[in-house]
Amino acid sequence: MREVKVGNRVLVTTLLDPNQVDKNKLNELYAQRWHTELDLRNLKTTLGMEVLRCNTAQMNEKELWVHLLAYNVVHLLMAQAALSAHVLPRDISFKHTLQLWVQWISQRLARDPTHNDLLFRLIAQSKVNNRPGRIEPRARKRRPKPYHWLKESRSRARRRIQTQGHGRKLKLVPFALRRIRKRASANRPIASGCLRR
Repeated sequence: MREVKVGNRVLVTTLLDPNQVDKNKLNELYAQRWHTELDLRNLKTTLGMEVLRCNTAQMNEKELWVHLLAYNVVHLLMAQAALSAHVLPRDISFKHTLQLWVQWISQRLARDPTHNDLLFRLIAQSKVNNRPGRIEPRARKRRPKPYHWLKESRSRARRRIQTQGHGRKLKLVPFALRRIRKRASANRPIASGCLRR
């Protein structure tokens, strides 16, 4: 291992020969690590691969390959648009390209190759800003919901709630309180649909 101090950072690398890679080159590589973060975000968040929805290992593998295929198709569109606009593909927004492509397909414009130049011009219009030295916190923005995981079938969970009730007190919305009071005064069973989930 080799440690290199660059500015106020210490970079650790397995490239041991300083003649092969000097500290300025290492600093440039470190600055480009942000592209890796963006690529992972595009795969997981923009394409929706955060949670694999299949139940078997073989289907999860297929789902991974489909996401990677979609990722590469979007990057191919970005590269073609960048080539025609004389910009770098990294300067074009991944999300904008994906949204344009989805709309393009839904409008059935993908069948006619004469529209491709228009598509590439539209894709190249949405450029991302140059943000050197960008630092983002590694934290989740959304908080998990305060409910337990559903680890049984919904029908079984509904039967359990009807017989045993909810495990903790739920927050009721005002119209639900009126409905419950009205049903209780009429000695009718309380519907489970008036509780907020």
